[in-house]
Amino acid sequence: MRILLSRTDRIGDLVLSTPAIASVRASFPQAHITMVTSPYNHVVMERNGDVDELVDLPRAVRPAAFGARFRGYDLAIALAPRAADLRLVGATRASVRVGYTYVRRYVARLSAPLYVNRLMLSEADPRLCERRPDLVVRHEVEQLLALVALAGATQRVVRLRLDLLDADRARVAQVEPGSIVLHLGERWMREGSSFASTVALLRALQRLGRPVAVTVSDECRGDAPALRSALGDLPILGGLGFHAWAAAFERAGCVVTVDTGATHVASAVRRPTVVLFEHRYFHLNSQEWAPYGVPCASIRKPATEDEPALARCRDEIIHAVTELLER
Repeated sequence: MRILLSRTDRIGDLVLSTPAIASVRASFPQAHITMVTSPYNHVVMERNGDVDELVDLPRAVRPAAFGARFRGYDLAIALAPRAADLRLVGATRASVRVGYTYVRRYVARLSAPLYVNRLMLSEADPRLCERRPDLVVRHEVEQLLALVALAGATQRVVRLRLDLLDADRARVAQVEPGSIVLHLGERWMREGSSFASTVALLRALQRLGRPVAVTVSDECRGDAPALRSALGDLPILGGLGFHAWAAAFERAGCVVTVDTGATHVASAVRRPTVVLFEHRYFHLNSQEWAPYGVPCASIRKPATEDEPALARCRDEIIHAVTELLER
């Protein structure tokens, strides 16, 4: 049996797909499983033994043309609700082709049967959740497990997977075990947060008496000098490879991040996590994209950036970190 899996979007989304991928492997242990990724998110799967073959969708190649390379496969699953992945899976002409889209994406629902013959609808919808804050939305991991069950997977694996080496851990040995590690992503700088408020948060975290370290995303590397100037000898780690970045989180007692792939990397290395979600669509995002399988807290950004609102938000984060560290 030959199985094709496709997920060509973001790193964090692919991390959240690893239980579904493991469930396919456990359900079809003798199958040859090919995974299609993008050059960007490829790194998540490059050490993952749940697939037999890992190939990238080239940026210059149309997904349908690329998917045609896999004619003759028995089962194809689009793990992302994106046109690119659906078209790629559809082009395989596998006898079973599975994908999903959102319940209120009416055009996608109409076009999906052109590509897949088993379609799952996700209840996750930003506007619906804003109108109905009581609406329960399954976590992305749970939705993906339901998707592969629709494809015929009979086994269920729930643990996120990342494979770290001792060499990865050696690269971040300056992070003291049990540290509070804050990941600096660009969402700390806007819409309910700011650079100055983030510096104030780091100073407050230092007062908790634990070592504090910062990992810096590529888009925030220009902010690292100002951060060093404001915070002195605080370990600030930028330019880490993916697995070394995950190893820095693995050394943490608690990870603090905005809503980004860092949330899911921290979950994959089993670290307690505090996530600052955007004010808009909080009711959806804090359910679908929350830390998975670890002690956690979800904090909502304030609607404004006046100092009293920012101070209250910082206090909420400090309180959540304190509670997680005391567990």
